[in-house]
Amino acid sequence: MASSSGSKAEFIVGGKYKLVRKIGSGSFGDIYLAINITNGEEVAVKLESQKARHPQLLYESKLYKILQGGVGIPHIRWYGQEKDYNVLVMDLLGPSLEDLFNFCSRRFTMKTVLMLADQMISRIEYVHTKNFIHRDIKPDNFLMGIGRHCNKCLDSSVGKRKRSLAVSSSQDPSFSGLNQLFLIDFGLAKKYRDNRTRQHIPYREDKNLTGTARYASINAHLGIEQSRRDDMESLGYVLMYFNRTSLPWQGLKAATKKQKYEKISEKKMSTPVEVLCKGFPAEFAMYLNYCRGLRFEEAPDYMYLRQLFRILFSSARDRHAPIDGSVLLSYFSVSWRVLQSNSPAGQQRAKRCSVVSCHVSVQDRVFILCFLYIRDF
Repeated sequence: MASSSGSKAEFIVGGKYKLVRKIGSGSFGDIYLAINITNGEEVAVKLESQKARHPQLLYESKLYKILQGGVGIPHIRWYGQEKDYNVLVMDLLGPSLEDLFNFCSRRFTMKTVLMLADQMISRIEYVHTKNFIHRDIKPDNFLMGIGRHCNKCLDSSVGKRKRSLAVSSSQDPSFSGLNQLFLIDFGLAKKYRDNRTRQHIPYREDKNLTGTARYASINAHLGIEQSRRDDMESLGYVLMYFNRTSLPWQGLKAATKKQKYEKISEKKMSTPVEVLCKGFPAEFAMYLNYCRGLRFEEAPDYMYLRQLFRILFSSARDRHAPIDGSVLLSYFSVSWRVLQSNSPAGQQRAKRCSVVSCHVSVQDRVFILCFLYIRDF
């Protein structure tokens, strides 16, 4: 976007949302932190130039309205035009799973992966029940919630370490509302089924790849029209990305984007599921094989897939596995805005947190960070 974040310091959209600073960007434009000047509430604002070659914010706003009311779907406050921009005002959320993964030195415990898998399957299922497929499932598009639930968890973490660990380790893998996961970015979503007739879109070939190549399904690489099975297969690659810290087709070099996509496709197709999942519980290979075996119009058995990981989660808990990360997820969501602050104090905290991240285990990191957070406020 041509304008700088500074030039929008006094920019008010929707009559009451004042932009504060830029907090993100994408192919569509920029995302800003804003404040509702009537009540002080913080929100997120997406700005898209009205001159964009491929505008998508209006489409995305309509899709959000269709999805409103679902668990893990951000609430839309306002959509309209201001000056030269299309504007979408929505709930302010916490870090993405990609942010969180990097914060944790690119290591999640198995129990954390299983807890996340449970929610991610449910979020995708909900979108599918509304007759849409997402078509860009990736860690960047799953965000942690922020707010009173996380504050409660933070309160129970500070000064009550044993109690917090006991609560988190007995927690249901669905997070029980404490660490709600949100699915965002529906600019590439597509309707796969008619609302009234329930008629599925037809099978087609020679389609361009839509989504992120790293997590795209094999059929998407082959140019086959995407359906529900492709969202689920993409999620399988996300889970293995968290398990392995990287996927075999990352880092491939090519002269052009087309050639790179071809290399990724070749590597993905030549890597057997059993090799991709080697060294990890068999449930992950079972998940991917199941998704790859679905027919074009077939509805995934979401409950079966959740149960695969819930049973594995229970067995991991029974073996007294390390801390599952739920306390970390809660804390990280609460403190995200603090650590991202542009104030000197916020930058100093972020620097300390970076040092902490490099030298201690995940579970100890949580409580050190909590101490820093409480001490500075």
